Amino acid sequence: MDPSAQSSAHPTARIERALESALAAHEIPGAPPRLAAAVRHAVFPGGARIRPHLCLAVARACAEDDTALTDAAAISLELMHCASLVHDDLPCFDDAATRRGRPSVQAAFGEPLAVLAGDALIVLAFQVLAQAAQHHPERLAPLLLNLSRSTGLPTGIVAGQAWECEPRVNLSDYQRAKTGSLFTAATIAGALAAGANPQAWLALGDRLGEAYQIADDIRDVMADPDLLGKPVGQDASHNRPSAAHQLGLTGAIEHFDGLLAQAMQAIPECPGAPALRALVRMESERLVPREWCPGNMRRTALA
Repeated sequence: MDPSAQSSAHPTARIERALESALAAHEIPGAPPRLAAAVRHAVFPGGARIRPHLCLAVARACAEDDTALTDAAAISLELMHCASLVHDDLPCFDDAATRRGRPSVQAAFGEPLAVLAGDALIVLAFQVLAQAAQHHPERLAPLLLNLSRSTGLPTGIVAGQAWECEPRVNLSDYQRAKTGSLFTAATIAGALAAGANPQAWLALGDRLGEAYQIADDIRDVMADPDLLGKPVGQDASHNRPSAAHQLGLTGAIEHFDGLLAQAMQAIPECPGAPALRALVRMESERLVPREWCPGNMRRTALA
């Protein structure tokens, strides 16, 4: 098996290796050791890594031809996601003591280093991407623009966090920015890294992003904090917009299933379509398990 085929066959290991390489390159003499440790604490061990998985899956579906660039595109999204979690846990926002089942960065290293670690992860995301386009430099600018749009104003994750500071919030606008932007960026990045047209992949990322935010709202109400790895009840505590509160749990679960069904339908017909549909089904059960659903109502649309 050639290296690129072997790499594609093991996406989780591929993602972890790329993340480890990116962090190790900056853990050198002369770097502040506690900041480097805080950055590593934010990234490892990770969660489901669904954004880079999605990016890799789309790239493979688009006949990926540059694994190094795809890896960089995928982990740039994960680094940005990790940065957002570090900042989300700060005292000025959620003041969360735990993340992924262990102390949050601000709990383990203090607020100043948590702010700096989040900032460093944002910069590292762009740096990793910029360094990987030597074979296809024409793909770099679109990839950088995609990452920046998913991060800043007007509809990136920074805007999503800022909506929590506004007196009035449209739930859809909030969800699209807070969570959806990086999912849309993931599908677009997978296509761009493979040199393909990203337009066909927009709807998949958009539907998945909205579904993930709704799942997060449901889990904030229903999940066991020990299993979830972070505090629950945060939406109610901080008076944040929540699909679970606006639609009720049954309505939120129905909306979640509907969005995932739309995501399945949005997958273009291609050799990688079955694998992408399998990924959506797996994530559906992981995010909102069947036993949470009244009368076992779910999954008919995802069959």
